[in-house]
Amino acid sequence: MSGSNGTDESPHEHDDARAENVGSTAESAREAEGASAPTERFEAVDPHREVAEAGSVTEPQAGEATEPGAGSVTEPQPAAEAPQPVAGETPEASGAVEPQVDEPKTEAMAAPQAPTEARSDGTDQVAPTGADGSPTENVHPSEAPTAVIPVVAPGNRAPDGSSAATPRLLRSQGEPDPAQPGPAQPGPEQPGAPVPPTSTAMPSAAHPPQGDQPTHQMQAGPPPQGPPPVTPPPTGGPGGSGGDGDEPGRSGSNLPRRTIALVVGGVVALLAVFYVADLALSSGKVPRGVTVAGVEIGGMSLDAAEAELTEQLTPRLDMPVDVTAGDTQGQIVPSEAGIGIDWPATLDQVGSQPLNPFTRLASFFGNDEVGVVSTRDEVALSAAIEKAATAAAHEPREGNIVFEDGTPVPVTPQPGQQLDVAVAGDVFAERWPYGDVSLPVESVDVTVTREGLDRALAEVAVPAVAQDLVVRGLDGAVGVLPRDAVGAVLSFVPDGSGGLEPQYNTEAAIGILAPQLAPSETEPKDARIVLDGGRPTIVPSETGEMVDWPVTLEKLPDLLKEEGDRSTDAVYKKAEPELTTEGAEKLGIEEVVSEFTTSGFEYASGVNIRLAAQEINGAIVKPGETFSFNDYTGPRGAAQGYIESGIIESGRPGKAVGGGISQLATTLYNATYFAGMEDVEHTEHSYYISRYPAAREATIYDGAIDLKFRNPFDTGVLIQTIGTSSDITVRIWGTKTVDVQSVTGNRTNFTSPNTITLPAGSACIPSSGAQGFTVTDTRIVTDARTGAQISNATRTVRYDPVPIVKCISPEPEPSDEPSGGGDDATSGDTGSEDAEAEDAPAPESPAAEAPAEGGTEEE
Repeated sequence: MSGSNGTDESPHEHDDARAENVGSTAESAREAEGASAPTERFEAVDPHREVAEAGSVTEPQAGEATEPGAGSVTEPQPAAEAPQPVAGETPEASGAVEPQVDEPKTEAMAAPQAPTEARSDGTDQVAPTGADGSPTENVHPSEAPTAVIPVVAPGNRAPDGSSAATPRLLRSQGEPDPAQPGPAQPGPEQPGAPVPPTSTAMPSAAHPPQGDQPTHQMQAGPPPQGPPPVTPPPTGGPGGSGGDGDEPGRSGSNLPRRTIALVVGGVVALLAVFYVADLALSSGKVPRGVTVAGVEIGGMSLDAAEAELTEQLTPRLDMPVDVTAGDTQGQIVPSEAGIGIDWPATLDQVGSQPLNPFTRLASFFGNDEVGVVSTRDEVALSAAIEKAATAAAHEPREGNIVFEDGTPVPVTPQPGQQLDVAVAGDVFAERWPYGDVSLPVESVDVTVTREGLDRALAEVAVPAVAQDLVVRGLDGAVGVLPRDAVGAVLSFVPDGSGGLEPQYNTEAAIGILAPQLAPSETEPKDARIVLDGGRPTIVPSETGEMVDWPVTLEKLPDLLKEEGDRSTDAVYKKAEPELTTEGAEKLGIEEVVSEFTTSGFEYASGVNIRLAAQEINGAIVKPGETFSFNDYTGPRGAAQGYIESGIIESGRPGKAVGGGISQLATTLYNATYFAGMEDVEHTEHSYYISRYPAAREATIYDGAIDLKFRNPFDTGVLIQTIGTSSDITVRIWGTKTVDVQSVTGNRTNFTSPNTITLPAGSACIPSSGAQGFTVTDTRIVTDARTGAQISNATRTVRYDPVPIVKCISPEPEPSDEPSGGGDDATSGDTGSEDAEAEDAPAPESPAAEAPAEGGTEEE
């Protein structure tokens, strides 16, 4: 009979070895008899039964009873002789092939079936038989007689290497086992007894069951298809050896599922007991591993935790905290910044005992930092953070190139930074307990890269200072731009693409070169109008020749890159004067249109008046232009030849350099008033001076109070001044087109003076005082040719009273003099002319100006 196990090509195809597995000579003899011997009933030995044979007891399991496979019919067996299946030894449990669905019964009953023999792999092998049941030689396997051969699994060999099937076969026939002398073997109920397997051998139709042996009928057809069975690893018998006897056995066996379940259940139960005990012991306490600002309070009661935190954290409120903001550092004291600790909120966030077993387990190996909840005074906190923000903030420094002693020096680009006060306050309020806070800063990027900086340095800056630049002018004049002065001309700005763009300051270059080439230039001269013989005469203008610097320096960038001779020729151009001869003729300055004279000033005032008059003499005001007294005369100090004279200071007479100029201002104002000029700006004296027309006079102060008028006509005007030791006259020349009339109103609203007593000395100028009043002036302008009125304007002026100033000597005198003072209240030459009694004029304020800041009227 073939040793093949159907067509499944499983690894068990040679598990039914015959002669080599025979364990006794008696059994071999019976097998040699062939058809004359009755068919013996044998069983396949499952390797998994080694556990039972080794002495272990397998408990019956619910649901593991052996059930017949589908399609097979089991013949009734006598109860006494039927083998009893042991619970747990089902084909599924023992590793046998799962039952397969067979062909229908009708086909199985109709087809003749050969006797089968049980294989160790759980399948039935059909034994060949002859017609008379005897063994058949050289016949087709399907016609061969059935040979009864014990099938022995590799793990069921005897300790001596012989097959263990022989004793089983003998025992199934009731014969004693010669290899097992002594007392009877334990039954199935005894521990360590082998459990008989369920037989799967089925007799064929030609060989009905003999005697009381039960048979199983199988259907004809192909062997069942299915996955090949997996051969379990062989294990040793009781002695721990297996195989064919010449290889050492492998010790150990698979633990039963129940044992594993019991172990796992025990571990789980132990962990559950530990979990419940840990939860009970830690109830009402702070969770394990919790820290607040580094203070460990895990496992403490809430009261103990609060006490510990109070002791540890409260002192930190008064300790300076290191604060880092970008590249700056400083310190902030939390309590001074309005920071406190919210104890209830801090303890609330500690939380309760966690129920998650994994969280509780992890708490044995780490800490849980929960931090501090802070209270905050927003005003104080913002103020503290503002200081840090001011120190931390700085503008970005773009890459640049500067020149130091003619050497270009690169300035490395540096990003700027700024601090968000609101965000920084939140961070500080959260992190202060840790003693070191890093405030977030916003970086302000720069646009110039290091590569762009290096490129500008190598390609522009370094070549520019390699040598001097020379500009050649007329008549041998030469202008030189020294290499160490290039930094005043060349600079750099970001180009927006990471580099630097050179900028050339031609004005600075002209400032260096122009003075050197000035001798080669001819300045233009304006036409002048001079009064010769009492008539205006025009002095023709002159055209000049000047260097055209924009054109000359047009190639400056290229010149500063030249490696050889850096020189160029100056380009000249004609320079026209501002007032040409033709322009002067068109001004129409032909006659005197107005004139005004004042007098009565002292010597010092006269000196200053005549100096200022020379400055404005000959001034031409073109049509539409505005004349400024201060701009035309410039500074009026000792350096310009002015001397000390009378002024009004703090509402009373005083002295200063340049005093008395207000008389020239009043004279000029009246001359332009009657010439029909437009009043732009003028200011009356603070109190009235009798030698000036009321409501038609002006004061002046260098840099503060000015006199301005505008020429509203189509023709120009010329200012002529004539000064003597006692008076000053101003004439306006031009073309007369209007007539002007002045109407002065009555004085009203008189006010009385107050009395001022000062120590006698040079600083005290006595005054008898005068009343203050209000007065108006109306100017009526008419057309000189037709007489038609052009304008009518009234101006109201309020004058303060002149104070009574008394100069008291260090030794007090009897105070029986009249309060109004007398002639002895006046001493020295005050520069004021004698006034009418009713006006009671004070000493002249030479510049009789309106009060300056602090109540002082100067110049």
